[in-house]
Amino acid sequence: MLHCLRSKQILGIPVDEAWKYFSDPYNLANITPPALSFKVTSPQLPEMYPGLIISYEVRPLLGIPMTWVTEITHVISGHSFVDEQRVGPYRMWHHEHFFRECADGTEIEDVVHYVIGAFVLDPVIHRYVVGPRVQQIFDYRRKRLEELFPARKRNE
Repeated sequence: MLHCLRSKQILGIPVDEAWKYFSDPYNLANITPPALSFKVTSPQLPEMYPGLIISYEVRPLLGIPMTWVTEITHVISGHSFVDEQRVGPYRMWHHEHFFRECADGTEIEDVVHYVIGAFVLDPVIHRYVVGPRVQQIFDYRRKRLEELFPARKRNE
């Protein structure tokens, strides 16, 4: 079963600064819940490009380490990029990131489509375990981004 999570947020920084932050995978640990022990294991690269493979270690369940590998499949510099899971906890993970200039800074939008692959048990596992966990991760991310890049007030 295909699941979708959508999230929008305003960051009080210009688009180029938001792009620079999000296109560096090493910043992901700063906006991921500490309980996941998220760590990039790929060497740091100067810029994002289609075909870039990024590997991570994450502990999504009971503190057990798991390798997660994503590929950057599409990049429109300064505007959007897509990462897709190649190895990891999901049967399918497709994460679109969009950046738009707005009056208060930058609107960021995430659209995540994913399949957990639990087949018959998918609705139950998604409702009680995976769905809430994915939502918690994005709620944490929203809170951290508000702390790091508070939205500008109209008079600033």
